[in-house]
Amino acid sequence: MRIISSAEIAAALSYPALVDALADAFRSDVTVPLRHHHPIPQAAGVPEAMLLLMPAWTPPGDGAFVGTKLVSVYPGNGAKGLPSIYGSYVLCNGETGAPLAILDGTMLTVWRTACASALASRYLSRPDASHMVMVGAGALAPHLIRAHAAIRPIRHVTLWNRSREKANALAEGLGRTVPGVSIAVAGDLQAAVEEADIVTCATISSSPIVSGDWLKPGAHLDLVGGYTPAMREADDAAVTRASLFVDTRTGGLKEAGDIVDPIRRGLIGEADVKADLFDLTRGIHPGRGSAEEITLFKSVGTALEDLAAAMLVWRSLPV
Repeated sequence: MRIISSAEIAAALSYPALVDALADAFRSDVTVPLRHHHPIPQAAGVPEAMLLLMPAWTPPGDGAFVGTKLVSVYPGNGAKGLPSIYGSYVLCNGETGAPLAILDGTMLTVWRTACASALASRYLSRPDASHMVMVGAGALAPHLIRAHAAIRPIRHVTLWNRSREKANALAEGLGRTVPGVSIAVAGDLQAAVEEADIVTCATISSSPIVSGDWLKPGAHLDLVGGYTPAMREADDAAVTRASLFVDTRTGGLKEAGDIVDPIRRGLIGEADVKADLFDLTRGIHPGRGSAEEITLFKSVGTALEDLAAAMLVWRSLPV
């Protein structure tokens, strides 16, 4: 069994190739059971931990795969100077069940998450989109910028983060790795969003950061960070003003606060979600309908994306 490091994953993948691999996966018959959530009690005064299991497998036959992502979430790790989330991905032969590799789950996740947003952008953003606003400066941010730039002619990126110091650090790093794209740090988020063709949010905010009133006609809003029903990155105006899309209906209608909360309060209904990535990639829904349409894509992630990324890594590595 092979151990595949984060560096090997980064060397094996490219954003265009992974976007295409994700599109193929959403068009295929990959089986994706419900995500398993298992609470793990901790000592008194320490937040409860969680074990997440995300399995998926391809149809039987030659070249079949089975994969499972194992994620441990320990919120109390911050007090110990440790990351709160660890992840590993186990890839197995789909014909025999024999383990093939263990991949760095954190690196795999940021790549597949960013490329899922880029895949949605292929259908939902304007083809001439050139100005992107990145809200958040965490580990996902540089991948989201590079992935969107692989799909659309992005020429200018404006960064915004609650900590301007982190935004400045991200800008400095991106300036060396994203050629042909100007990078700026915004002090006024509203002014930046009002000029943006694509607005991407990757935060852990529990209250809205971006207002729908700021979005110009034709804008595309990409919401990545919120992963529970209690989290919001965009306000009600964004949700009611935009055409709504999700990565999967299963996840988007149960786990995405930006969708679940407005439904619960009667502002929108489930039918207002026009399509998911299955519908878009299979041509069931065409995506953006006009140059002036405002679109919103909410991603919560799916094991299908992890499996597609792991398969691409495995097939790209030298024998």
